[in-house]
Amino acid sequence: MQLIPKLEIKSLSNMISFLNEQRVGRVASIDEQGYPQIIPMNFVYVKNDLIDTQSDNKNIGTVYMHSHPIGEKIENIKRNSKVGFEVDSYVCFLPSYYFHPTDASQADTLYISVVIKGNAAIVQDPDEKANALNALMKKYQKEGGYESLSSKMGSVREVTVLKVVPDQIRGKYKIGQHWIPRYRLKMARNIIQREPEDDASKILKIMGIEIMNNGDLSIIKEPNM
Repeated sequence: MQLIPKLEIKSLSNMISFLNEQRVGRVASIDEQGYPQIIPMNFVYVKNDLIDTQSDNKNIGTVYMHSHPIGEKIENIKRNSKVGFEVDSYVCFLPSYYFHPTDASQADTLYISVVIKGNAAIVQDPDEKANALNALMKKYQKEGGYESLSSKMGSVREVTVLKVVPDQIRGKYKIGQHWIPRYRLKMARNIIQREPEDDASKILKIMGIEIMNNGDLSIIKEPNM
């Protein structure tokens, strides 16, 4: 995958943080006819040294997903372990008139995305399975209110957990880092005019811009990942 350097997320830790901030990922497996099948999934990304001490891939980590025990996705992975996994965040649509009075081709989008290529498998080890399920609970039920799962529980033994071990992880983003500061502030003013107030504030925060009490805009950080 060829990426423009200015748009590439170069930090692995930033990619991992982004992954675990998102609620849904999409896993793509290959069906019997050779077509990719894409399924949205709840997931958690875990550093392998926290969950699987036997892994040879500790520096990258592992994606874990809770799954129904039967289905096309499972059969695809049994037949061909190579998969893709993708997570993205839509930040803001930029209408063409931000850039040109009439040229529709100038429309653009602000976004963040991470794409993984790797190998998937059904987790067999009971301890790894329990640890993966606890990591999923910690991500999705931050408020607690449950007892940790153990490998001795029948419910853990019966449930299916998938894992994807990455061979490659790449990230791409466009949140204003490709614009000079003066132009970034100009785009921010356009966003304020077009978007609802709450949405505009969230978009500007991602862009590293703050609306001051007097209404002026200030760049508080560079939006670099």
